[in-house]
Amino acid sequence: MLRFLSKSRSHPAATLIRFMPSIDVSFTALLYFVATLFIGLAAMNSQTNLLFGVFGLMIGVLLVAGYISRFALRRLRVRRAIPDHLVVGAFATVTYHVANAKRYWPSVSVSLGELDGCEAFTRQPYAYLLHVAAGLETVVSAELIPKRRGVHELNRYQVSTRFPFGFIKRAAIYSQKEKIVVFPALGQVDPNVLRLCQSAEKAGAPMRPRKGGQDEFYGIKEYRTGENPRWIYWKRSARTGVLVCREMSHVSPPRLLLVLDTFRDCESAHTSADVERAIAMAASLASSGLEQGHPIGLFVWSGDYVHIPAKTGKRQRREILTALSVLDANANRPLEDLLSAAVPVLETGTTLVVISPQTLHHHLLDRHHKEIISLSSTDANTSGWFLFARSVEFAHCMPTDQESSDFLPAPKTFGESSRIG
Repeated sequence: MLRFLSKSRSHPAATLIRFMPSIDVSFTALLYFVATLFIGLAAMNSQTNLLFGVFGLMIGVLLVAGYISRFALRRLRVRRAIPDHLVVGAFATVTYHVANAKRYWPSVSVSLGELDGCEAFTRQPYAYLLHVAAGLETVVSAELIPKRRGVHELNRYQVSTRFPFGFIKRAAIYSQKEKIVVFPALGQVDPNVLRLCQSAEKAGAPMRPRKGGQDEFYGIKEYRTGENPRWIYWKRSARTGVLVCREMSHVSPPRLLLVLDTFRDCESAHTSADVERAIAMAASLASSGLEQGHPIGLFVWSGDYVHIPAKTGKRQRREILTALSVLDANANRPLEDLLSAAVPVLETGTTLVVISPQTLHHHLLDRHHKEIISLSSTDANTSGWFLFARSVEFAHCMPTDQESSDFLPAPKTFGESSRIG
């Protein structure tokens, strides 16, 4: 019979894992076995050769089904193709390359399911392979929805089959350690959020001009050999007798430093959900701003102060999202301590954006910095600027080691099957 890992009653959102023993029989096989016994008893009672022949044929079917199902799982080689990263609440695909190393026999109707690391997803990674010919390789995929951020390890997986008649079920467990990174949930960010993120300069201009671009007039300089002659200022050059050219400005976007407050003073699910929503808001703002070319940095507590200076580019986006995905629980550094440590490393012309699960008091912010934008995950106005997928449950987005042990299912299995072949 199909078995499951035990599921904690106090945590109905735990991922259910399907598990099969190394050998099992289906309900149909039990009915078939009863019919076989009936035919055998009838043959012995009547001493009819035809009934003896039918009885022998039915016994042979059971033996053949048991041997073929065992042979179908032999010499199968499975290799995972995992994306570089996944995102909480976003559909993802894990591809399995299945190679049949047998010389003549194909493998038919094979199921493949992960046994470790399944708590990272809303359901167990499970794929079905219809047919792979002898000596060939085929590809099957499993669609997943991650539900927990962090680094998760996939190790044991189980291959099983009911071929050919569905009477005998065979299964085998293999191991292949691989790690997968799940980023926090990324939602749609209202454009008004980035408009509020102005520069921290005294002028308060959201865009600061720098020389070397082609946007607006910046000044005049002496013309040098090799420069573009179309920028020569001929009127001024004719009056002074010296070739001069226009120097244009390059408008730089605002620099942002995200200060993320993850302080949690109790272990209630409501507080955990607010912290996880704040982490997702920071990840969404960083991802959206970097895609638009804004230099963005991060300052957060994760066992120690983590400071990522404001830069641009895809590498910066990956670094920030990776840091947010592996954040440790913060029970030591409240927001006031975080701001006291962040202000000294703040670069000139950088806007401080504070993202916190609690309601922010202006007197606390004004004491540290004049230009601060505050976003609260518990405020309906500011959290409404971030739209997340409905599949995201922030109460269960933290890594498994940060959630209370009372909420998690016991990691035990029933009758682990041995490796076949």
